[in-house]
Amino acid sequence: MTASGHAGASGIELRHLRAFAAVARHRSFTRAAEELLVGQPALSRTVAQLEAGLGIRLLDRSSRRVELTDTGAEFLLHAERTLAAFDGAVAAARRERVLRLGFSWLLPDPWAQRAIGTFERDTAARVELVRCDDPLDALHRQTVDVALARGGRPVGTTVRTLHLYDEQRVAVQARAAAPGDGREDAHSRPPRATAGALAWQDAPEWTLVVNTVSGTTGPWCWPDGGGPRRYVETANFDEWLESVAAGRGIGIVPEVAERRIRHPALRYLPVTGAPPSPVRLVYRQDTGAVPALVRRFLEAALDAASTCAHAAET
Repeated sequence: MTASGHAGASGIELRHLRAFAAVARHRSFTRAAEELLVGQPALSRTVAQLEAGLGIRLLDRSSRRVELTDTGAEFLLHAERTLAAFDGAVAAARRERVLRLGFSWLLPDPWAQRAIGTFERDTAARVELVRCDDPLDALHRQTVDVALARGGRPVGTTVRTLHLYDEQRVAVQARAAAPGDGREDAHSRPPRATAGALAWQDAPEWTLVVNTVSGTTGPWCWPDGGGPRRYVETANFDEWLESVAAGRGIGIVPEVAERRIRHPALRYLPVTGAPPSPVRLVYRQDTGAVPALVRRFLEAALDAASTCAHAAET
C-alpha cells in the first residue's frame, strides 16, 4: 500500500479482485457488501483502491445502477478466472474436491437436497453453491462446473444439457388494488381470472414481467408470436419480484415459488393450459470425456430426479 492508501499495481491483492467481482455480479455495492459480510464504505474503498492501482475505471457509478465499463467487463473475465484458479489450487492443497453448482434462484426441492447429499456421500467431494444472476454465463467463464437452467431458453451449441424433470407453472401478481383508490390503469390492471385461474391462451392480454437473464417464461415461450403484447424487462430475480409486487405486470414461475416465496404484496394463481417448465443441468465438455466429478454429479442428479418423480406418483 502507498502512503495515500491506494494500491499500486504490484499491491493488488485477491481481496481487491473478490470485491470487484462481487460488485460486478450484483451490480450493487449494497448487495455485494452483504455477500462478503463487510461494510459498504469498506467495500467501496477496496474497489477504489483497485481502480487506482490499475489506473483505469472499472465501474460506472453515474447511473441508478452500478454498471461495468467496457474495460471493466474485460477485466472481470480475467479476475473471475484468477479467483477460480486460486480457489482450485487451495482446494487441491487441502486435498478437497469441490464441484461448483451455479443457480440463479431457489434450487428445486427436494431434488437439490437429495442430489447433493448422494453426491457428497458417494464421492467425499463437496458441492459449492454459487448464486449468480446468469449461471450460463458463469459456466462459460469457468467459475462454475455445472449450471442449473430452468425454462426452455436455448443454451447454445457449445455446452451439453441433461434434462431432469418438468415443473408446473403458476402465475404471480400484485394483490388487487382497492376499488376506486385510483391506482389502477389499463396497463397495470390484473388480467381476468376465470374460476381463480389464468388461461395460457389469454397471454396476449397480459403485461408480462420477464427476467431476461435467467427467467423461465418470456417471449421465447411463444415462438409463433402468440404471447403477451406488452413486456416489462428486468435483469435478475430480485428486480423481477419487486416489479411484480409493484403491479407492473404479472409473472409466470415454477410452482416451487408458491411454496417458498412469501411476499405480502403478492398472490399466486394457477395457469391452465401452460406447458411445463423444464429443469436442466448444463455443463461443458471442451475435449474428451466429461470430467469425472461432473459425471458423478450428473448421475446423482438424475437418480434424485427419478426418486422425486416416483415419490410424487405414490
